[in-house]
Amino acid sequence: MQLTKDFQLHEFECKCGCQMPDLVFTEVKKLANQLQIIRSFIQRPIILTNAYRCPTHNKDVGGVFDSQHLLGKAADIKVKELDPTELYSVINTLIRYEYVTEGGMGLYNTFVHYDIRGTYARWDNR
Repeated sequence: MQLTKDFQLHEFECKCGCQMPDLVFTEVKKLANQLQIIRSFIQRPIILTNAYRCPTHNKDVGGVFDSQHLLGKAADIKVKELDPTELYSVINTLIRYEYVTEGGMGLYNTFVHYDIRGTYARWDNR
């Protein structure tokens, strides 16, 4: 199922193969729209390494108990032509100028976590 011009539902589904709850699907559509804005701005494909996680899968991968991934509000992303620091900076700028929703951003060695929680949260886990 196509969610936006460049994102399909399967990219956001839990890696364990479980069924995504309806409330999560609603949030995933909002997240996909925000990622589409980022993707259109950078004009490069965004690879989702993680998005929705069910509670079991979240625990299996060491996710925190209140992870935004559980709600369908978060994605761990990377772009082949940008290192995570550059991608993080671009998203931060888009948030600052209110092109995309304020939320959580985490910087990691190989990806950036972006979520649409609606409040400011930042961390560096490199």
